[in-house]
Amino acid sequence: MSDKKQLKVGVVGMRGIGMQHLDCHSKDELSNLVAVCDVVKERADQAAEKHGVKAYYSLKDMLAHEPDLDIVDVTTGGYENGSWHYEPALEALEAGKHVLVEKPLSNDVGEARQLVKKAAEKKVYLGCNLNHYFTPPAEKAKQYMADGHIGELVYCLHKMGFSAGEPSYSPTSSSRFKGFPYGHFKAFLSHPFSVMRHFCGDITHVQAFVNRPGFRRRVNDVMLSTVSVHVKFENDCAGYLLSQRGDAPYGLGGWWSLEVGGTHGTFCIENCIEKVTFWPAPGSEKAGNPNKMSGGGAAGTEVTSSGITDFGQTFPRRIHAFLEDISNGVPLESLRASGRDALAALEYTWAVMESYEQGGILVRPNRLPPLHGDPLTLPDTL
Repeated sequence: MSDKKQLKVGVVGMRGIGMQHLDCHSKDELSNLVAVCDVVKERADQAAEKHGVKAYYSLKDMLAHEPDLDIVDVTTGGYENGSWHYEPALEALEAGKHVLVEKPLSNDVGEARQLVKKAAEKKVYLGCNLNHYFTPPAEKAKQYMADGHIGELVYCLHKMGFSAGEPSYSPTSSSRFKGFPYGHFKAFLSHPFSVMRHFCGDITHVQAFVNRPGFRRRVNDVMLSTVSVHVKFENDCAGYLLSQRGDAPYGLGGWWSLEVGGTHGTFCIENCIEKVTFWPAPGSEKAGNPNKMSGGGAAGTEVTSSGITDFGQTFPRRIHAFLEDISNGVPLESLRASGRDALAALEYTWAVMESYEQGGILVRPNRLPPLHGDPLTLPDTL
C-alpha cells in the first residue's frame, strides 16, 4: 500500500466509459472513490450500490455535499462523444477541483480553449484521458529516443481507426453520430494526434484529404469516415496520419500502428499496448544503394512484447498517472496528457476540417496558449 494520501474522487457520467473509470478508481491505491453522479437516477444508484459510495443526480449537489473532493472525473458523452464535457468540467474547475475529462476535451474547440484557460486561472490540474500512450511499448519507445537510438527525427507514420469493411457495415442509429459529418474527426482524432505529438512534438502545418466510400453514400450516411493527413512538425519531421472508421480492413500493424524513423534508428509500435520493434540504422555494408536497387536493411532488430493484449489496460495505467502526478504535486505544466495537450489535438483536428473544406489547402493550426510557469516550481537553472 502506498504511504501517499489518497485523493478523494467523484465520477460524473455512469454509462460504459464511466463504469470503466469507476473500476479503475476502486482498484487504485491513490484513489478514494467517494461519489458518483448521473442525471439519470437509476444509473447513479446502480453505480453507487456496486461501489459502496454516495449517489448524486447533479454535479451541483455533489460539489455542495462533498466539499473536500480533490478530483472530479468527467466521463459524460453527448454528440460526437464530447458535447457534454464542457459544462461539468467548467463547473468543477470553477469549484477549484482538479478535473480529468474523457476525450475529446470537447466537441467544440472554443469550449476546449475556455477549459484550458479556466484551469490556468484556478491553478488546478486539468487532464484528459488520452490513454493510448500510457503503455509499456510507448515507454520503451521513449527510452529509445532518450538514449539517442532514434537520433534526429525524420518521419512519423500513424494508422489508427476501426478495421472493418462493407460486409459488416450498417448505418448508425446512434443520435451521437447520425447526421454529423465530422463525428469521426471530433470523437476520435484526439487519440492519434496526441500520440504523434507525444513522440514528435508540436505540429505546425496540416493538409488533409477526406472521403467516404460508396456504401455510405448510397444510404446517405454523411459521416466523413476516411481521412488522410500530411503534417509538418515544428522540428521539421514529416508526418502522415491515416484514420478511418470501418471502411476497410487494416493490413500490416493492425488497427493501431505508429512508426517513427530517425537518423540513428526507427521504432514501430503495433496494436497500441502489445509490442514495439526497433531497427538500428545500418552501417555502410548494409546501407541502401540506389545504383544496385538495394533498399538496405538493419542488423540487430529488437522486438519487445509487453505481454499485454487487452487494450482496456490502458485505462487504469492512464488514470493512475493522473493520480500520481497530482499526488506528487508536479508543476501544472508538467501534467501528463494535460488539457493543453488535449487542446493541441483539437486544434489539429480543426485544421483538418478547414483544409478539407478548402479543397486540401495547407493550414497552420491555431497556436497553443503559452506556458508561463510557476516561479515556485521551476528549476533554479531556468
